[in-house]
Amino acid sequence: MPPAPLSAAPARDQGRLQGLAMLAVTACSWGFNWPVSKFLLGELPPFAMRSLCCGGGAVFAFALAAGRGETLRPPAGQWPRLIAFAAMNYGAFTILTTLALFWLPASQAVIVTYTLPIWAAALAWPMLGERPTPARVLATALGLAGVALLVTGQPQAAAAGPAWTRAAGFACGLAAAFVFGLGTVVAKRAPLRMPPITGVAWQATLGTLPVVLLAAFEPVHLAAVTPLGWGAIAYVAVLPMSLAYLAWFRALHLLPANTAATGVLLAPAIGVFASALMLGEALGWHQLAALAVTLAGVALAARG
Repeated sequence: MPPAPLSAAPARDQGRLQGLAMLAVTACSWGFNWPVSKFLLGELPPFAMRSLCCGGGAVFAFALAAGRGETLRPPAGQWPRLIAFAAMNYGAFTILTTLALFWLPASQAVIVTYTLPIWAAALAWPMLGERPTPARVLATALGLAGVALLVTGQPQAAAAGPAWTRAAGFACGLAAAFVFGLGTVVAKRAPLRMPPITGVAWQATLGTLPVVLLAAFEPVHLAAVTPLGWGAIAYVAVLPMSLAYLAWFRALHLLPANTAATGVLLAPAIGVFASALMLGEALGWHQLAALAVTLAGVALAARG
């Protein structure tokens, strides 16, 4: 067998470094998205807020794709896959995380939702043939223990509303994590065959449609949105809803699915501490312990 080209290893290292850089962009953008979105819930109803942010992200992505000369029309045969990706990565995920954020403090919602690497690892067995190791089983237990710690140990949450709203918020966060984990594995198994920015633009557009339908039942007063609120909408539209997704899909192309899914776990750390700084949310030992246990679980999943 002839030896591998000398440039193969440096090329692999360069690709990995680029993938990790894309993960850092994604995680930072998505991490700050949680407290910013929580702030916007004070100015707009939940689905109206998401409609403006996701719709703005779709417009920005289409403009960016057109500016780069990408073909805006999806190739023949890609529509079923495009609709499925949009439903998982945008539509269902956006609706579920919006409800979780509405019913929970941002610091709790972000930790629950970012158990997604655990679900990605679990789904990778039947869909990608990656058998779970003892380390991954332990990782799942640690991740769920972090969620349980949040559910049972937040005394300040009692003043936030009825107990059922907390249960519903946690359920929505876990469902969002599962949906995104499924989308991660499916995207790794059968990626879209179309230009990357156009793919993100169409996913954002199709995924926003059910959110817009839900927003139609909400009372919306755009005149009441403050300049800071419009700035927050612009931030969410440009970064978390468009550029961060571009970085995410690029990272998913360059890195293994488990590594990519685990890498975004920087987001809950940023989200928890940003929520404390920006929104004044409590940062007690329960949040820190839950964050530490959950991160330990997903780090173990990555090694396993």
